Amino acid sequence: MIKPRTPPGVMELLPRDQIAFQRMLDTIRRNFERFGFLPVETPVMELTEVLLTKSGGETERQVYFVESTGARANNAQDGDSRGTPELALRFDLTVPLARYVAEHEAELAFPFRRYQMQRVYRGERQQRGRYREFYQCDIDVIGKDSLSVRYDAELPACIYAVFSELDIGAFTIQLNNRKLLRGFFEANGIADGELQALVLREVDKLDKRGADYVRDVLIGSSFGLAEDVADRILDFVGVRSDSHADALAKLAALGEGNDSLRQGVAELREVLELIRALGVPEANYALNFSIARGLDYYTGTVYETTLNDYPGLGSICSGGRYEDLASHYTKSKLPGVGISIGLTRLFWQLQEAKLVSTADSSVQVLVTQMDDAHLPQCLALASELRAAGLNTEAVMEPSKLGKQFKYADRAGIRFVVVLGENEIAKGTATVKDLRREDQFEVARSELARTLRVELEQSRVMK
Repeated sequence: MIKPRTPPGVMELLPRDQIAFQRMLDTIRRNFERFGFLPVETPVMELTEVLLTKSGGETERQVYFVESTGARANNAQDGDSRGTPELALRFDLTVPLARYVAEHEAELAFPFRRYQMQRVYRGERQQRGRYREFYQCDIDVIGKDSLSVRYDAELPACIYAVFSELDIGAFTIQLNNRKLLRGFFEANGIADGELQALVLREVDKLDKRGADYVRDVLIGSSFGLAEDVADRILDFVGVRSDSHADALAKLAALGEGNDSLRQGVAELREVLELIRALGVPEANYALNFSIARGLDYYTGTVYETTLNDYPGLGSICSGGRYEDLASHYTKSKLPGVGISIGLTRLFWQLQEAKLVSTADSSVQVLVTQMDDAHLPQCLALASELRAAGLNTEAVMEPSKLGKQFKYADRAGIRFVVVLGENEIAKGTATVKDLRREDQFEVARSELARTLRVELEQSRVMK
């Protein structure tokens, strides 16, 4: 006998946890669509030469290559058993998006507003809470030749709508701008673009590693920055705002500065004003000058969203502005702005923090059966309830009523309908509400309406 076990790094849920996960997906999708984003799906496999164009090093070491038996046989015939396979599993949704937009550029309307909610695959080192297969939920707005910074304000409004409806606790959308950071670094003698990128990567570790760690790295042999420069950097990236007015005041306090600093300040100021115009409460957004995002292709606004009461969870949604999405695949300039929710890891974190719980079953009604002679009547009733929009399961084999109640309770089904000989004779049905632990009899003609009313009242009470 082979012991059944899932491979490491995958999330496999029991049905009612899967329902909770699926409802989060549905909530995210619904809000993406409310903001005018269109669905896109790309293949789980991409051509290796396309997928790995922008990657290398650690990213390439985490890629899952796809090699069929036929490919191995062909390689062996060619005398090459170690050739790079032609296909690989996508490791994020950004590279497939770049390929998709470049390939379909002539058929798309710009600005192109897309959402994508699919699994991605990475050969992560095995550890608790890290996944090799996981869902990403992305939105991006892609322009052709140019894209107004005004779109940078729309994404926080969508983030606010998503996490408000998910109802997982108070959260803050933290904003910064890479131009502002670069302008500050240039003013402090860090003008080299490569060195700036390395410093930004260290700054991005501030919340995880702490100020002392980052300072030691910056003044160490790898960077060799003067201690006063490192201290000014840490003071600068320690800036936070606690209100809309405070955010504007902190931007104004930066003064004129150089071109990069002025552009970053101007863009952040416009984004903040439009976020407020879009109805996002000021308690839900703030400046955070330490937000840098580690990826080099971010060029302007950057975002990270955190739960106020659970800072240890880190960012639950992140992204930013980039100037050229698909330069490796087309000569067209395709700037954009986007955000991503890593839902699989987020769901695991929320479960660990007890912020999400096992959901009720998606089955709302169980129609019991105690006698084979009543099976046609029970099946007809189940069909009536389904036609009325109620998710209904019918028991197909007669058994003791207590056993059927126990099954419904364990499966998370709220309503159990009994249609016995007495009920059939009177044209009624008996309903057991397992949540309220009460029982009532209702005319069969009124059963569906009564159950819908009960369910609607429960939704209102929530």
